[in-house]
Amino acid sequence: MSELTKLIDKTKSYPIAEAVALAKKTSQVHFDANIELHARLGIDPVKSEQQVRAFITLPKNVAKKKMIVAFVGANDEAAAKDAGADIIGGEELIKKIIATKKTDFDIAVATPEMMKMLAPAAKILGPRGLMPSPKNKTVTNDIKTAIAEIKKGKIEFKSDAGGNVHLVIGKVSFSDEELVTNFQVALEAVRKAKPASSKGTYLQKVSVCSGMGPGIRIQL
Repeated sequence: MSELTKLIDKTKSYPIAEAVALAKKTSQVHFDANIELHARLGIDPVKSEQQVRAFITLPKNVAKKKMIVAFVGANDEAAAKDAGADIIGGEELIKKIIATKKTDFDIAVATPEMMKMLAPAAKILGPRGLMPSPKNKTVTNDIKTAIAEIKKGKIEFKSDAGGNVHLVIGKVSFSDEELVTNFQVALEAVRKAKPASSKGTYLQKVSVCSGMGPGIRIQL
């Protein structure tokens, strides 16, 4: 056991302010590691209606800057440009992607009218996780809001096969106060995402840790 790991009492649940300070202190890597929230949920992950999936924008942005492409018609080009889309286009852009198979962007948004044109590009965009979808709110008539939310750092979280949720809430370089605030907002989002059919204790265990550091259990 490393000296840093000995700083954590595995039998204790810590207040969040103390926990984030410990998570930073016990980071064992020589780069700006993530600080992560891990929650074990009282759900049955086998049941589709109990799977958790939601979106969140943290007060202190954690997400890396993303290159955004907007697939829009002529009427929405100005709105996409004003919102800060990096690449804007319609049918000609889609044809170019199909021909070259190049996707020089991180995320795609589209208006509903463009989805029929985008269908032939699905076999390129889909496997790369770039196909716009109503599920993740990247297909919308309000293209300006969609782009603005992405730029603010909107991220998705969802439960895994074991009924757990994992969320990056910051970096070791963030202040303790920034991490505490991000944690509180993230935990509230996980709480609000509770499926209606989930019975019993929903938040069973919550912990924080640095990217490769030991877990620190949180008082709930």
